Amino acid sequence: MPDDALSEHTPPAATPPSLAEAFWVWLRIGLLSFGGPAGQIALMHKTLVEERRWIGERRFLHALNYCMLLPGPEAQQLATYIGWLMHRTAGGLVAGLLFVLPGALVMLGLSIGYVLYGHTPLIAGLFFGVKAAVLAVVAEAILRIGKRALKTPVMIGLAVAAFLAIWLVQVPFPIIVLSAGLVGFLGERRWPGRFAQGGGHGA
Repeated sequence: MPDDALSEHTPPAATPPSLAEAFWVWLRIGLLSFGGPAGQIALMHKTLVEERRWIGERRFLHALNYCMLLPGPEAQQLATYIGWLMHRTAGGLVAGLLFVLPGALVMLGLSIGYVLYGHTPLIAGLFFGVKAAVLAVVAEAILRIGKRALKTPVMIGLAVAAFLAIWLVQVPFPIIVLSAGLVGFLGERRWPGRFAQGGGHGA
């Protein structure tokens, strides 16, 4: 595994993971990653950064930023990139496939069960409870990633402005991303340090 995959803020694991070990971890992530991209990314962060320390905090967040700029599902792109980072082509294929296939099979099973038995009170109540649980998972995931990514008042302000632009004005997402990037670029040139990851005023 490349040395720069580990951040100075996250102690490295004792030994790099083998491809076989990574296989089972990615399978677990694929089976448990409910809640859409927010829940999936939060689960990857908890498993790969906090628990196993296979990738550093800063590298994870930088990769997430780039994947969100790319077209397509950012969570799968992030998983594929981290898998490639650790084991190159084989790791990328394992991570990318296992991130999708287990969840697809679970959703297929749930869909069949809903079509066959969704009209019964027991199954209807079960799916109602699942919706509430997924909402809680998404909320927790947003808080978990947000606390690590938004470390300065400027970052928090940009996040709030982006949310309001999407929710109230319905500004197209590409325009919001480009505008935020432009604000960050100009702001760093005008007030060096305030737009950096570590915080403003020389922090």
